[in-house]
Order: sequence, then C-alpha cells, then structure tokens
Amino acid sequence: MTVQMPISARACVLVFAAFCLAQVATAQTRSGSTNAKSAATAQTDEPPAMSVTEWLQRMHAGARQRNYVGTFVVSAPGGDLSSARIWHVRDGDHQIERIEALSGPQRSTFRRNRNVMTFLPEAKVVKVEKRENLDLFPNLPDKPDSSIGDFYDVRAIGKDRVAGFDADVVQLVPHDGLRFGYRIWSERRSGLVVKLQTLDSESRVVEQSAFSELQLDAPVKAQALAQMMANTSGYRIEKLELERTTAQDEGWTLSSPVAGFKPRSFFKRPTSGDGKSQAKPDAATVQWTFSDGLASVSLFIERYDATRAPRDGVLTIGATNAIRRRLPEPASDWWLTAVGEVPPQTLNAFAQSLARTR
Repeated sequence: MTVQMPISARACVLVFAAFCLAQVATAQTRSGSTNAKSAATAQTDEPPAMSVTEWLQRMHAGARQRNYVGTFVVSAPGGDLSSARIWHVRDGDHQIERIEALSGPQRSTFRRNRNVMTFLPEAKVVKVEKRENLDLFPNLPDKPDSSIGDFYDVRAIGKDRVAGFDADVVQLVPHDGLRFGYRIWSERRSGLVVKLQTLDSESRVVEQSAFSELQLDAPVKAQALAQMMANTSGYRIEKLELERTTAQDEGWTLSSPVAGFKPRSFFKRPTSGDGKSQAKPDAATVQWTFSDGLASVSLFIERYDATRAPRDGVLTIGATNAIRRRLPEPASDWWLTAVGEVPPQTLNAFAQSLARTR
C-alpha cells in the first residue's frame, strides 16, 4: 500500500531490505488469522458502519494529526526479527517524522513534509530527496481515492486491543485477484492504524505490521527533530535529482490498462556523464507509478545491459513482489523491473501491456 520514490532499477534488489523495514511489513505467523478471529468474537460491540473511503480518511487523519512515539517489530519469513522506533509530530501544517532502525544496519530517516533525509552512519552518507507521494505510517495513501470503493468492500470484524489500546478491526476485501486484501486495527479514539495484515486471495496473512509499544499524544518537540535532521556534520550529502516528465514524452504506453490502477507520476533521472559527451536523450532510468488508491505498482525502465541484467527474475518478500525481465521486440533494448505490494499476476499484467511508442 505504498508509493515508492523513483530510484535506479538496478538498485531495486538492494532496496527491498530497506523497503521491508520502511513499510513496516512483517511475514505471517500461522496463528495470526486465528488470533484475529478470536479477538473479534471476544467483544460484542461492532465498529462504526462506514464506507471504505470513510475508514481510510479516518485512518489517514489519525496518522497525520496526532503526535505519537512507538516501537514496531518486523518478523520476516524464516523467523528473522527486526525492530524500529518511530517519532511523529504535527507542527501546525507541517509533518515531521523520524524512523530509527533498532536492528540490522544503522539507518535514520527524517521527513519534514516532502523533504526526506536518510542518514547512513556506517557509510557517513546522507541521502536527500523530495517525495511526491508520502507514506504515512502505516502505508496509508496521502489522500484516499474516491473510487477505491469500486475495488474493495469493507467488513466489520469486531474489537481488539493492540499495544494497550482499544481498536476497531475491519477487513478490506478486494473485488478481484489483482490486489491483496487487508485486515486493519484502527485505534478507536484517533483512528491511527496500530496493526495491519495483508491477505492473499484465501485470506491467509502474507505480511503483518504492528506497534508493540505506543504512546499517543507524546510530548515530542518538532524543533528537536528538525535540529537532528539538519545536523549533517561529518556526512557526505547525496541528492537524488529527479525530473518530472510524462510517459508520452518518454515514449511509453500501456496497450491495455490494468483494471483500477491509475497513473500517478512519471520521473526520470538522467544518466551521469563525463561532462564531455552528451548522453543519449532516452538513456535515463525512469519510474512510472500506478495506484488503485490503496495498492501501488512502480515500473522501473532502463536500457538493457546484459552484464548487469543477464536473465529474468522474480523476487518475493512478504507482500512485496518484483519481476525483472527484458522487454520483447520491438522494445528489446529495454529492461523492466516491476515492484509492488500486489499479487504477481498484477505485475505480469503491467509487463505484458507495457509498450514502446517510438
């Protein structure tokens, strides 16, 4: 349920580890579904009757409007565990957020509105970027799409408690096999999502995230986070330069749309040159992003290079799937990496429909 920033397609495999943490996604334990059902029957009062869009608007408001500090734990396939700490502050019209990895490679990510800085202490590097689409924990869209009810139904499950907070439990059920379903625990007073499960077509949990500890309305100081974000002393700053463009201008189209997924953005990053020769106009790596208002897909397209991409491939981490393949004639000079928290058949539909117009 996320929109990724434009990056090089050849870096996609490395991104998935960070992606898994940044999206706060965990693999299922087999008891997860059973626990949800028992929790639902433990209490009799039902969640409010609202539409899919109304639920998402409430959850989105909870993520934006409340100050909170919390710890979440990631359990990856195979039983690996990792955790991170998150601080979120609303400062007037501004959003400031810090996510600190507590396991694995050291990494601190700060966000102030659309400005994002990622500190990598081991490399002494700070990556600076602007994000068009913001991911507010936990993976909610920046603005719920009014057409989302055409592709998902909402079902009230009941009540539960997560990290000491009472929560309404609802399930979003997709109308087709092109998108996953979701079981969501929404804190009753604020609407903040405190637990999230991604479900396959048989309602099995393929990915899960949850706060293990949470403090709502925490006394977090926006100024303190802003000062930490600005302290780059001793770090090399790397700015991600992106250029907004269109699929039409770059010579790409979908021969047939994938039901429900609308184009959201198209960016390119020119290939670095030596300053003496001019790179080919179409040598840039591009990212084309689509969303149905909840799930999203990114298509990374770059020139084919057999030394870096010798064969097609498939990668799955929890609910995140990726396919890599050389495009067929007449676009065989191009390499596609399609990434999204969607079933593999959705990515295949995009890959089969992607076509070169020049």
